[in-house]
Amino acid sequence: MTKPSWFRRFLLPAFAFKAVIIGGGYATGRELAEFFLPSGPWGGLLGILLATVIWSVVCVVTFLFAHATGSEDYRTFFSRLLGRFGVTFEVAYFVFVILILAVFGAAAGAIASATFGWPSLAGTILLMALIASVAFFGNAAVERLFKYVSIFIYGTYAIFLILCLTHFGSRVAAGFTAPAPVGSGWALGGLTYAGYNIIGAVVILPVSRHLTSRRDAVVAGLICGPLAMLPAALFFTCMIAYYPGIGAATLPSDLLLQKLDLPIFRILFQVMIFSALLESGTGIVHAVNERIAHAWALHRRTTIPRSARLGAAACLLIGSVFLAGGFGLVDLIAKGYRLLAWVFIAVYVVPLLTIGVWKLRRLTRVKLASAKSGPTPSSNTALAGQGGKS
Repeated sequence: MTKPSWFRRFLLPAFAFKAVIIGGGYATGRELAEFFLPSGPWGGLLGILLATVIWSVVCVVTFLFAHATGSEDYRTFFSRLLGRFGVTFEVAYFVFVILILAVFGAAAGAIASATFGWPSLAGTILLMALIASVAFFGNAAVERLFKYVSIFIYGTYAIFLILCLTHFGSRVAAGFTAPAPVGSGWALGGLTYAGYNIIGAVVILPVSRHLTSRRDAVVAGLICGPLAMLPAALFFTCMIAYYPGIGAATLPSDLLLQKLDLPIFRILFQVMIFSALLESGTGIVHAVNERIAHAWALHRRTTIPRSARLGAAACLLIGSVFLAGGFGLVDLIAKGYRLLAWVFIAVYVVPLLTIGVWKLRRLTRVKLASAKSGPTPSSNTALAGQGGKS
């Protein structure tokens, strides 16, 4: 069997992680204004650095645990980590999916309306159709999307930084030299921001099948934080040009694009944001599909058909976008993000860094003993037996 390429082992997990978090994490800049700007330019950067470190640490331990226990979807992962209590994550994740897809649908509608003059519903339907189409083709199509859209996003943000620095670089420099609050708020902002986005580490577990060793898991995890946060750091730097006023803007990205006054680049940037929503939404829906595929294979002993993937994706998207909007859940996003951050820290991060680390150490000891004494029953199987059925 051919060993996976270095790209699939090291960069793909980082691209996938960034893909899942960017849509709800910083595509429009609103989240950066919410969690980092209140601490000032330097305090904001400290918060961004803290979030980056947290992401890398949690990704490393997540990938190590997934590799050691053969967990390639979040249901299996939490079954091995929490046993019968793994359902607590599924409940929280279901709420997260409803909220985040509702926001993505609304954002796509707004982009289509503002950029091309389309009805808002047209942009929402286009996003839904594209997500369902990619999900229909499974892992290979999703991984290609992560790869090529990531290149487009990094390139667009690089151009954005250059344009901002050339047009109002003096304002950026002044923003970083002017007196501004730092305090301790940056730590809470960084922790909260990292908390509600860290779910991306388990959402992208399908790509962990390319990891061939513990070393692969460690390297891939360490890369996740910096690569995922790089565009956010560039964006935040540009926002400082109009600090503190930009903190009140509904769409900081649009404010900066208006200041640049470059119509063609404004369209390009809006297309980039739409692409970010597409890859984030696809990653979230694909994680659900992989969870269903695992249960399907376990109970039916067959591979899940593409029609079932498409049907599950369509039901999830329609339910999230239209039902959530109809019941007014979109209005709860600002509060919902913060609440979900602490929920995910409680049901994922804390158990992973305690129970998960303990199980990893025990598994390592078992493997070392096995190497000395000869073949024994699989430790992975022993760990698997602690979880519930799919």
